[in-house]
Amino acid sequence: MNPSKYDALKRIRDELLAFSHSPLYEYRTANGYLPVVGEGSHDATIMFVGEAPGQNEAKTGRPFCGAAGTFLTELIEGIGLKREQVYITNIVKDRPPENRDPTPEEIALYSPFLDRQVKIIKPRVIATLGRHSMGYVMRRYDLDLELEPISRIHGKSFETTFIDENNEPQPLTVVALYHPASALYNGGMRGTHKQDFEILKKFV
Repeated sequence: MNPSKYDALKRIRDELLAFSHSPLYEYRTANGYLPVVGEGSHDATIMFVGEAPGQNEAKTGRPFCGAAGTFLTELIEGIGLKREQVYITNIVKDRPPENRDPTPEEIALYSPFLDRQVKIIKPRVIATLGRHSMGYVMRRYDLDLELEPISRIHGKSFETTFIDENNEPQPLTVVALYHPASALYNGGMRGTHKQDFEILKKFV
């Protein structure tokens, strides 16, 4: 474990625990929930970015630990990796009420934490899970012109760069993927997910 990365990520966790000016903070504390910072390897090549935690995640503080997370783990193992070898997080780190989509204001409020996680971990690949994550990440890393509906660009990769914490440019591949929860509502999506994940094999 890299101590400087550990300390930098711990600072993010501590800030999120005390993030009382978030409109989701009161909902979190009233329900005994936890912020969901992220988990996995601090030296991961692949970072998975979802949208916001659900109830299971908010109760445990772990990302993707419900049914969608079980399927995500299956997909990760399907390309020859273990879950602990990648890093998994969300843009919004607190659960929105009723599992609603995060609002643009919530994404704007929480996304700086994600930006810092990217700079600290320095992934080679960010795999976005769902359209909100795809939209944010592609705009953030100068891929606005490539942005299309997820139904058209899922399973595709896009090359760009990001500036790390030392102000050095780093190569970055962004891969747009459907949110694994979509396979829970539509079993026919399972094959699409598995096919889309094949693009990640070259980074394993």
